[in-house]
Order: sequence, then C-alpha cells, then structure tokens
Amino acid sequence: MGGTNQSSVSEFLLLGLSRKPQQQQQLIFLLFLIMYLATVLGNLLIILAISTDSHLHTPMYFFLSNLSFVDVCFSSTTVPKTSTTSSPYILYD
Repeated sequence: MGGTNQSSVSEFLLLGLSRKPQQQQQLIFLLFLIMYLATVLGNLLIILAISTDSHLHTPMYFFLSNLSFVDVCFSSTTVPKTSTTSSPYILYD
C-alpha cells in the first residue's frame, strides 16, 4: 500500500450522443451558450445589486461581488474555448 496513483488526465473526451455529429455539435454549442449566458447575466446582476444598494456594502457582500467577478472572468475564458473547438476533446493545459 506504499504506491500512489501516477496517472494524470490532460483531456476530456465527449462521446457521441447520436449518429449525426453535426446536430450533436450544434446541440452542445447551444447548451454551452445557454449555460454561459445564464452564468454571466446572473453574476452581473449580483454585482449590480451589491453595488447599487448601500445596505449591501458590508465585507460579506464585497467578497461575494468579487467571487461573482472571478466567476464571470473564468467562464468567459473557459466556455468560448470549449464551444469553438471542432475536436471532441477538451484539453486541460
């Protein structure tokens, strides 16, 4: 029991959902687009609500708005990268 797992994962393979890959790619693109828009709009609404209401200018809401900002930045770099590739692999670089 002294050995540890030495494997590492550098990619994620999206297996086929149907026999028509063009429709599958469009479906996955639409799903990623809807999730991306919901994430960005929800986080921007949180930032807007915290910045406009003076009762929410407490440290907890300050950190919540920073977390929402980081989530917008992260999703704005990850989702477009995964939705524009034509390869069925998502690489982790």
